Amino acid sequence: MYGTQSKRDLSLEFQAQIPILRPSIHARRANLTVKFQDLYGFTVEGNVDDVNVLNEVREKVRKQGRVWWALEANKGANWYLEPSISEGIALKSSLKFSTLANAITLKRLIRNGIPPLLRPKVWFSLSGAAKKKSTVPESYYNDLSKAVEGKVTPATRQIDHDLPRTFPGHPWLDTPEGHAALRRVLVGYSFRDSDVGYCQGLNYVAALLLLVMKTEEDAFWMLAVLLENVLVNDCYTNNLSGCHVEQRVFKDLLAQKCPRIATHLEALEFDVSLVATEWFLCLFSKSLPSETTLRVWDVLFYEGAKVLFHVALAIFKMKEDELHLTHHVGDVINILQKTTHHLFDPDDLLTVAFDKIGSMTTNTISKQRKKQEPAVMAELDQRLRRLNSLKVDDKSKLESVPLPFLFLHGNNQGCTSRVVGFWVGQAKEWQKRKPPEMGWDRCQYLNNRKLCMARSRRLWACGGGTARGAMRNCMVAATKGEAEAGVMMVWKFYVEGGALPEG
Repeated sequence: MYGTQSKRDLSLEFQAQIPILRPSIHARRANLTVKFQDLYGFTVEGNVDDVNVLNEVREKVRKQGRVWWALEANKGANWYLEPSISEGIALKSSLKFSTLANAITLKRLIRNGIPPLLRPKVWFSLSGAAKKKSTVPESYYNDLSKAVEGKVTPATRQIDHDLPRTFPGHPWLDTPEGHAALRRVLVGYSFRDSDVGYCQGLNYVAALLLLVMKTEEDAFWMLAVLLENVLVNDCYTNNLSGCHVEQRVFKDLLAQKCPRIATHLEALEFDVSLVATEWFLCLFSKSLPSETTLRVWDVLFYEGAKVLFHVALAIFKMKEDELHLTHHVGDVINILQKTTHHLFDPDDLLTVAFDKIGSMTTNTISKQRKKQEPAVMAELDQRLRRLNSLKVDDKSKLESVPLPFLFLHGNNQGCTSRVVGFWVGQAKEWQKRKPPEMGWDRCQYLNNRKLCMARSRRLWACGGGTARGAMRNCMVAATKGEAEAGVMMVWKFYVEGGALPEG
């Protein structure tokens, strides 16, 4: 793919792939909301100011591309594959100056962004995907795809359910060809690693990998190295224990790095996992604009999972003053959603992430994870025992048991659905009387838009002031389609007593 064209031809092709966005004169004068496609085919909505930001970003991408082409011309096409410090080489007197210089140059270059045309081969090499692929026969992916064709498992059924909901409206992903390619990658990996199988959220990650890597096989190996080497273990396994650990670590880091925000959110009883869970499971692919997401992934594949913490903290840090003025949980969610959806300039985000958040080493984060793991496993074990003891037809028991803070995944899916369904089924009865004293303070909203809206309307009608605000935000999100996340959206609210509205 890369050896058939000269560097000059590739450079010219690269420049042609980054068009200038030109809103109409009417749109510019009225500052109207305009729609346009980004470099990867996603439809983006923004005002003229957003378009100007994107054009400035694309000019930076062009300049960065010229830097990469110059380095390739001077040092060779694969200069970045020389041993680097990030791969664990000790700083000894024998370490060549050129190696040190390359490592420093490469880290800075990657943080400034990899040119879109070079991104596939740079990712594939630096992430370890090429090395992983080299350990198996050449025909591994094709053989795996043929071997699993036609097989039906709980994972394949969930994948089939999620395909139409993965970036709907995209000109390639939302086509029979795009669905088929994404399905083969996800199904193939579900058989490669039965412990992971398939988890909602991976569909968005794999879809974006397909758009970048161009071929199914390369996207498959990028997904493999991501789950097996880059991210923390058990992030996508049946009980999502790794994800729960990451959320606890993030909460601690927020208190350390942004104490003012953390204190205020704690006073609001806002659980940061309400927003951060989707960020970590979907690797920001559902939250940030695609071009910004891929700049985050540039660094992720080179520096590791610590990057996710840097970026998540930066989002809170960027809106510190605004968040400090909030009085309701719903306001916090609205600010964070609006911020992430309009972060069109990756440099704004990454400058805060690496310059203002401060240093965080992989070793430090690993220690934090080990510290949190026992509590997470104990909590998951307690929840599992509680769910196994629940009898859905035992109303008296259900009214006194908290609704667990769980994700609809794996073996928990059916049981949790029935518990949520029971409460929703009581909506009409609740409208006629004061709701019972309930111990649960968290409710789940599924990633199906119609179901989400129906449940939120009914439960909203049963709540007090705080609950109504949260439910209103949920309904707005569902209306906009934002509730169709790869993982379910979780909204926290409190059920208050008092007279309930009719209808």
